[in-house]
Amino acid sequence: MAQPTVSPTSPATSGAAQDRILARLALVMFIGFLCIGLPLPVIPLFVKHSLGFSDVAVGVSVGIQFLATVLTRGYAGRLADHRGGKRSMMQGAMTCACAGVVYVLAALLPLSDGPKLAVLIAGRLVLGLGESQFVTGIITWGIASVGQQRAGKAISWSGMAMYGSLAAGAPIGMALYQAGGFLLVAVAALVAPLLAALVAFGAPAAEALHGDRVPLFRVLKLIWRSGLSLALQGVGFATIGAFASLYFASRGWVHVGLGMTCFGGAFALVRLLFGHLPDRVGGFKIAMGAMAIECVGQALLWLAPNEATALAGALVTGLGCSLVFPGLGIEALKMVPPHSRGTAMGGFVAFQDVAYGVTGPITGVLAAGYGYPAVFLVGAIAAVFGVVMAILARAQARRVLVA
Repeated sequence: MAQPTVSPTSPATSGAAQDRILARLALVMFIGFLCIGLPLPVIPLFVKHSLGFSDVAVGVSVGIQFLATVLTRGYAGRLADHRGGKRSMMQGAMTCACAGVVYVLAALLPLSDGPKLAVLIAGRLVLGLGESQFVTGIITWGIASVGQQRAGKAISWSGMAMYGSLAAGAPIGMALYQAGGFLLVAVAALVAPLLAALVAFGAPAAEALHGDRVPLFRVLKLIWRSGLSLALQGVGFATIGAFASLYFASRGWVHVGLGMTCFGGAFALVRLLFGHLPDRVGGFKIAMGAMAIECVGQALLWLAPNEATALAGALVTGLGCSLVFPGLGIEALKMVPPHSRGTAMGGFVAFQDVAYGVTGPITGVLAAGYGYPAVFLVGAIAAVFGVVMAILARAQARRVLVA
């Protein structure tokens, strides 16, 4: 049966109808992204405490997914441009479910610790491939459904759902881990993307736009400054995702999974209340202010004398990180024609993936030598340089758009 399609110019997709489309896609993102959020605080504990590996191995286990994602962003963008965002999203959800199957194997197979880690890492690689298609597909689908003038809102709602899923998934994942070990978490990570695909199945697809595609290398040449700013912002999230649970456990603080919840909850709340600001105020202004807030949050985590301060640091980091992506994202989209949005978003998000993938292993070495607080100092410094790169990106955008 042919799937229904919508066009951004159609009266059926104006006003409240557009919000309903975005709300449904946000629900799909929330459910599907649980395959990321549920295991995220669990994997560091599983690798270090159950399998007995080092902080460097923890960083690799967490970060390898994002390296796999960055290597497949170009493919995901082309898929979304040529076949539509819905096709990319559905294909990504099925791939994420396959990653859940590999997680189950890592939990069940009677292997020694080394091979178990290898199987787990294989699952993380598969998840990276699925995540790139899933997220790029939903964002492209949303923008195509509501139009360029509401691109910031489409990006904001997708991100709100994504990090809301991280906020909800962290404590749920910890509870499942305590109740049934890594196997129960793996099963939940398998089911989540299948449910997301079920919710998305009947939603109208947005028509793919036609035109000469801008090659990825040309897109990167136009947006690399914004992308590098985004990557520097991403260090803050990566430090929390990789080491917050171990940091809390090392201090004897009881709310081991709550750091990611505070981060994700604050992130989602800001997107919900202020997601319209990049469209109205300007993306670069919002991004620069947001990264300054992120720097404060990372500094609080670095210097935290107690659990309450550390949780506040995670929350403030979430407040700051929230609007950086939509702020820089809408500015990046202005640099390319509409029919290459998928390629642009794929290339843009790839910078963040690089940050997530590289931060884990590098800060793992740092944590081993200087302790967990040092990784959050790195996040604070990165946010400062992110502001500098946003200033340079704004100057480049003015030159390009005026020309």
